[in-house]
Amino acid sequence: MSTKPIAIVALDAAPRTKPSNYPEPFRSLMAGRIKRPLGDPFGLTNFGVNLVVLPPGAVSALRHAHSKQDEFVYVVEGSLTLHTDSGCVALSAGMCAGFKAGTNDAHRLLNESSSQAVYLEVGDRTPGDTASYPDDDLDARLVDGAWVFFHKDGKPYE
Repeated sequence: MSTKPIAIVALDAAPRTKPSNYPEPFRSLMAGRIKRPLGDPFGLTNFGVNLVVLPPGAVSALRHAHSKQDEFVYVVEGSLTLHTDSGCVALSAGMCAGFKAGTNDAHRLLNESSSQAVYLEVGDRTPGDTASYPDDDLDARLVDGAWVFFHKDGKPYE
């Protein structure tokens, strides 16, 4: 008999035990962000789904672009500002955005409002992905399902 649930209440899903995979000094910039993995309880392996809560002033991630993994976000509650290479776009509940892999269009979400924002993020889990961070001394490689971080000169973060 399977121990996996048939259905769950999304806000009851356990938050990530580690709030951010980024090395310092970037990890602390994600303070306040709460990610609740929604696909993991069901054993999903082809794509990931997170319910993310961003309090006022919090950011989703450093501005980044993936080489092989597509990403999609859907705003459930509140308002967010999407920062991309093309500029900033206001997103409100019911709006969505997608980020095609390999385009190098770096993106992040910022809660510039006075209320919490909640959104779904969906991404595939294509092996061999890399992520570039044009605003920061950071590059990442997906190695055996885990992100490994490097300085732009190739030196690994300790």
